Amino acid sequence: MSSRKSKLDLLAKVRYHNPLPAPPCPPKLLDIPTAPARYTRAALLAAAAADAPLPMIVDAECGMPLDLGRWEALWVDGADDRALNPDPHRAPALDPRDAALLGDPAGSASEFGRPTHAAPGAPHVSWLRKTEYISRDSSAHAARAPAGDLTNLPESVDVSRGAQLGSIEASFASASAPLDALRHPTKPRLTALAAHAVLPDAGVWANAYDLFRFSERPGERGPEADDPRLECAVMRPMEADGDHFLSYYLTREDDAARAFRDSRADPRGIDALQEEDEATEFHFVRDYEVVKVEQDVPNEFLLVFDDGDGDGDDDALEDGADGGARPAGAYYKTIERKMLLKKKRTEPIERFRDKWALVRVAHVPPSQEEADERAEALAEVRDPLYLLHSADAEGEDDADADADADGDEP
Repeated sequence: MSSRKSKLDLLAKVRYHNPLPAPPCPPKLLDIPTAPARYTRAALLAAAAADAPLPMIVDAECGMPLDLGRWEALWVDGADDRALNPDPHRAPALDPRDAALLGDPAGSASEFGRPTHAAPGAPHVSWLRKTEYISRDSSAHAARAPAGDLTNLPESVDVSRGAQLGSIEASFASASAPLDALRHPTKPRLTALAAHAVLPDAGVWANAYDLFRFSERPGERGPEADDPRLECAVMRPMEADGDHFLSYYLTREDDAARAFRDSRADPRGIDALQEEDEATEFHFVRDYEVVKVEQDVPNEFLLVFDDGDGDGDDDALEDGADGGARPAGAYYKTIERKMLLKKKRTEPIERFRDKWALVRVAHVPPSQEEADERAEALAEVRDPLYLLHSADAEGEDDADADADADGDEP
């Protein structure tokens, strides 16, 4: 006869009973005169906690004995006080028993006032991480160059106007150094091949750029297939029942995407006009929800290396704002936001009242308000006196606000 073992044999083979003992006294109801609304508030016991004394067992010197009779200057007028106020340039020798007070209890860089150089250990990683990644991080941590000696830093930095002007003039001398003299800060074996002037991209400075990162490649094509449609997608903000997400649109054919991209390179720029029959059709693909948003991106830029069509003069740089010739260099543009997107659960399009299945995009001239806003944004990189003009404008606004406040007084 066969027997089947129970799963409980592997978990708890023997069970012991541990009943709670009976109360030492019979229950009794107490009548406490208090408001019923106070039963649900934690402040009920605040007064009792404030009146309860804390059991602190310390001596009269609070654990730090101090004999003040050793210093005569505390009791006699005109006595020598060098023991209480030592010369900072000739400090007395540190007692070895007090060296532990100079250590950092939060780190292991020093112990009892003496620096120690221990071998770097394996970093703290989660237990689900693969071992090859742990060994790789450990080797990278061990091969990392040690930080520079911070003891040679100057005690004070001159921030006067003359010192700042000198630092600016010295930067021009460093920029004109030959390429053979340039060295990589962390890889000395690398050599410089070319030098480029880093300039703001006036052609796109008036535009606002966001950086989107997808959890998977958008579109229905595989990662190995070339998809030129991804270069000119349309993303429309949506909201439904308090939920914010983005609708993603693409063209059906690759030729339509290439034609739309070529139309954006029109030499007329923002003044280009397209008829309604020339509009590009973008079809709905799917919705994406925003997982993470970074509103402030101060250290990341869009960088474009341009071989240049001009001779490097100022006129060529001004023409670059209108799509014309500009000198060779590296042109940058700031990033407004960074977003991480992931696919949203597919829902019927009839559920949304303002959901669009098709978007037709064409170029129309901007309005006067949009043109003024764009000119103001371009002035930041084209007008050398932009900061002075903006400061004057802010001062005029403050003066007008003060005048309005004075005029409102009776």
